[in-house]
Amino acid sequence: MGYELLGIEHLSQGRRSLVRIYIDSEQGITLDDCEAVSHQVSGMLDVEDPIRGQYALEISSPGLDRPLFKREHYEQYVGNRVRIRMALPIEGRRKFAGMLAGVREDKVIVIDDEVEYELPLAGIDKANLVPETT
Repeated sequence: MGYELLGIEHLSQGRRSLVRIYIDSEQGITLDDCEAVSHQVSGMLDVEDPIRGQYALEISSPGLDRPLFKREHYEQYVGNRVRIRMALPIEGRRKFAGMLAGVREDKVIVIDDEVEYELPLAGIDKANLVPETT
């Protein structure tokens, strides 16, 4: 279909869950693109039935607070502000917000309040760009 799959989030909300799929393309994403992908994915999910119980399917563009899923995403946005939530605490913290300074081996380097943190990619629960406000 010509889209890049950025990543998938599966969020439990009581007895229902939400499956959010982020897509992108060089031309950007329109509502028509989201509808087309939703139709295709919904058909596959109905046949394969990989999710137990009721769920809502949401297809989304990355938006201004673009989620970061892969190492390449972090490398692409070095120099931007990010918000990261870790699965387990690092130095007693799970949440970090600061400048994405780089990627070294399997770690993301974030400068938060002038302190450099090395956050293991495998331990990141959620990461997003923080949009610039002017």
